[in-house]
Amino acid sequence: MAKKIEIILLQHIVGLGAEGDQVKVAAGYARNYLLPHRLALLHTAVGKRRLEALRQARAQREAHELNTMTELAKSLSKMLLTITVKTGEDGKMHGAVTNGTIADELKNQFEIALDRKKIHLEKPIKSLGELEVEMRLHPEVKTTLKITVVSSTPPPAPVAPPPANEGEQPKDARGRRGPRPDRGERRARPARDAAPEAAK
Repeated sequence: MAKKIEIILLQHIVGLGAEGDQVKVAAGYARNYLLPHRLALLHTAVGKRRLEALRQARAQREAHELNTMTELAKSLSKMLLTITVKTGEDGKMHGAVTNGTIADELKNQFEIALDRKKIHLEKPIKSLGELEVEMRLHPEVKTTLKITVVSSTPPPAPVAPPPANEGEQPKDARGRRGPRPDRGERRARPARDAAPEAAK
């Protein structure tokens, strides 16, 4: 079994711990990587003194981050972020709005740089309208951001009904049209079998 030694981390290392944590690792890993790259210190008397300074600095940094995220949460809860998307004639969106899209628009519209991982979307947004998105800014700070998704394509102009033909009368209940106003009474046609007066 590989020998393990106790070290003090000088910065966060994925899978090991955060700055100031005391952890045990394989001796070879510590000597060949962590110690030469100044990522850790051996757990000695000197290291313990350094550990206390690291913990104080970490506590101050975390308190500052908590205050910053709390203030940001208050601001975000009062904002309305408008995201413009392209849509087809049927109103359906081309593509979707993701947490990366929201992060980009926050930076463009409000100059707020935020890690997209702090924006929690269960699934990408694929429809127009208003909604609220959960923002997980800190383990102790959550808020919601109001978003409205609008189309960049103007709605089609309404089609006007064709003009009625001049002189055309409206239809009655049976669908029959009345006589045209420009037409007088029809002239009476002479009977075909009437004999001309000269023949008398």
